[in-house]
Amino acid sequence: MNPYITIYTTTLCPVCKMVKQFLDTFEVSYKEVNVDINPLVLLKLIGKTRKLSVPQTEINGKWVSGFDPEKLLKVINEARK
Repeated sequence: MNPYITIYTTTLCPVCKMVKQFLDTFEVSYKEVNVDINPLVLLKLIGKTRKLSVPQTEINGKWVSGFDPEKLLKVINEARK
């Protein structure tokens, strides 16, 4: 089963680009939500994660902050089971 992945990003975030490129390398599909465009989404994101930084990646309800390749792969593989 393919996991449902959402990446919360900002326009000028280089680390956000790294996460997207990493997932693209493994041909993992995701939805991108740019919080620059919708500040209300940013407030909700902060409420869920208690973090002020991006990227925040949600994989089937589990969160990965920043660019952590090992954790991203681990959570994706767990979600596929």
